[in-house]
Amino acid sequence: MTSSDLDLQTVTTDVLVIGGGATGTGIMRDLALRGIHAVLIDKQDLCAGASGGNHGLLHSGARYVLSDPHSAIECREEGAILKRLAPQCIEDTGGLFVAVKGDDESFIKKFPELCKKAAIECEQIDPEQARELEPHLSEELIAAYKVPDATIDPFRLALENVNHARVINDSVYYPHTAVCEFEKSGDTIAAAICIDNQTHQKIRIVAKQYINAGGAWAMDIARLADCQDVNLLYSKGTLLISHDRLTKMVINRLRPPSDGDILVPGGTVSVLGTTSVRTEILENTKPTIEEVDMNVKEGIAMIPSLATARYIRAFSRVRPLVMSGEAGDDRSVARSFSLMDHEDQGLVNFCTITGGKLTTFRLMAEKTVDLVAKRLGNTTPCATRTEPLTSGDACRWTEPGASPRYWYKANNADDMILCECEMVPQSAIDQIVQCAPGAEKEMTLEAIALRSRAGKGPCQGSFCGIRIGSYLYDRGYYKDQTGLTHMRDFFNERFKGLRTVIWGQQMAQMELAEALHCGLLGLDQLPAEKSSQHNNEE
Repeated sequence: MTSSDLDLQTVTTDVLVIGGGATGTGIMRDLALRGIHAVLIDKQDLCAGASGGNHGLLHSGARYVLSDPHSAIECREEGAILKRLAPQCIEDTGGLFVAVKGDDESFIKKFPELCKKAAIECEQIDPEQARELEPHLSEELIAAYKVPDATIDPFRLALENVNHARVINDSVYYPHTAVCEFEKSGDTIAAAICIDNQTHQKIRIVAKQYINAGGAWAMDIARLADCQDVNLLYSKGTLLISHDRLTKMVINRLRPPSDGDILVPGGTVSVLGTTSVRTEILENTKPTIEEVDMNVKEGIAMIPSLATARYIRAFSRVRPLVMSGEAGDDRSVARSFSLMDHEDQGLVNFCTITGGKLTTFRLMAEKTVDLVAKRLGNTTPCATRTEPLTSGDACRWTEPGASPRYWYKANNADDMILCECEMVPQSAIDQIVQCAPGAEKEMTLEAIALRSRAGKGPCQGSFCGIRIGSYLYDRGYYKDQTGLTHMRDFFNERFKGLRTVIWGQQMAQMELAEALHCGLLGLDQLPAEKSSQHNNEE
């Protein structure tokens, strides 16, 4: 430790949680419910990794009944718990598994028995009945089964977890804060030296226990602590967002998991995916044209209208898969999670939780906090199986349709709509900036979009980005060119998801956006420095 490190601001807590995805925020809440204070940090923001870049599918478990029966059972059990305790984050759509001509009939016959073994509800229905439920389904349907799939909003889930924790015992969340070094003393970590990626100021966090919930970055974080027992594979997945909601229910292809075989409705749109490509690149992942084409090509077999649908965005994220045995096809790797206590690495106050799925985040958090609580001598049992997730006012804006309901009810003529696609008013922006989890005096547009529906509609922020930026200047949140830089960065992240779907109507949309952002505002003439805050997908 250098003399400059001794002068650092020091924050003390019971537990430092590293990683603001679903698992990290779930751990933070579980700790708080057991009376354990926590500081949560993320080098970007909530759900910046795989938690914010997925279908938003709350798995029934049926997808894994053949390849990973253990994960299938976990998904079934955890999905039921979340439907009961976090209904504000879930739309209980139900799901269909459908097969078309040419699909493996032996797998089709085995499917209901495999579901039965995992105790997953599975009802066979006639193909004609399935098309009555979902008119966009192919006329080539040969089999259909109803399962209890649902959709979940990972952003609201994370926000509610953090909000509940800070209400319970003043636990704290620091966005854009990364661990750069661990101070060690014998068999313990004495402190974590962290850096704010926006201000570049360092902070020293002293805790009794340290939890690595860094998702795809968990192996890198473990290496900082000289732990060599975290070994991950990385699988890049690309998904597409349609302009319209094409189905009421989740539609799954009735075959072993493959590309473009799930369509998940969410709010007014649908999400199609996903691909699975081995990668070693964790930062700044981008969808490719080939991945977009593959999703559409595979998807149209079960829903032909996907061939002519308008797509407003594509996005990619990297899934962490726990390496065990030989590394073969990524889809054959178990989706179960792994909790490592690192005691065989010479540390008694550090652990890593990784792998798993969004659907099983609560169970992952429970097992992790069981370990940490035991180390701390805390005997309070886990409460997340029975305690409802409370709903915070500043967390509701990620829900599709929440803004217009609130706006019409308030009936305030002075509360101007800033995002017309998703009906986000000024009052929503004010509430987010003032008291949403992770709120700061000068929040980036990307951080505001993560906590609301702003930028999620057909124009992908082309208009509301300007309006919200201008409003923040008017209110004094932005005072200099930094606000314009936030706007530029926001639009650049939107473009990253648009560049592979620019055809038809979306091409005209992008031409208009370029004229506004470059011709009117001159954002292309700003200095090239980019803020480190990272945008999250739907």
